[in-house]
Amino acid sequence: MLTFDDLLIRARALAGDGRRRALLGLAGSPGSGKTTLAERLVRELNGTGDPWVAHVPMDGFHLADVELDRLGRRDRKGAPDTFDAAGYAALLRRLRDETDGDDLVYAPGFERVLEQPIAGAVPVAPTARLIVTEGNYLLLASGAWVRVRAALDEVWFCELEERERLRRLVARHEEFGKGHDEAVAWVRGSDQRNAELVATTRKRADLVLSAPV
Repeated sequence: MLTFDDLLIRARALAGDGRRRALLGLAGSPGSGKTTLAERLVRELNGTGDPWVAHVPMDGFHLADVELDRLGRRDRKGAPDTFDAAGYAALLRRLRDETDGDDLVYAPGFERVLEQPIAGAVPVAPTARLIVTEGNYLLLASGAWVRVRAALDEVWFCELEERERLRRLVARHEEFGKGHDEAVAWVRGSDQRNAELVATTRKRADLVLSAPV
């Protein structure tokens, strides 16, 4: 079984000698530990020296609620067609290709209290040699999501025992403002449909991590 130190070694190896920028993706169902693993990898790889690893989550490419209302998709927020997948793919390609200048590249972030994307919230320095990005649909083989996978050097799939995954997910929804019954209903409805779709992409991963954190 791979240890966390093994994952650090593998992530470092992606960047090689640092002459090119590498992109590592973490995929998995909602609540599977992607964000926690990404944050830990970035923290441990950067250590106390100059940061050379950046974290760019997919969640910044959520469509805003006003656009979801216009499209009639608000009740399915979190499904593949409620993200700007083409914009996400374009940013990943830019991060891969624009490595010679001195300018920051800005990515959007996601404010969980508001549940809204925030433009220009995640700065990526030109010195970053490894980008860690995470999201549900990195391995989805349809639409613009195909271009997302093509921009990534490796994708690791995070999975977690189902009861624990659901517990974490309900707790997260409650933490950011949903009542218990509302959180459970959302997890059993929209989140579960998305999780079942994500599970079908597992076979396309370069590495599968069980209970990653």
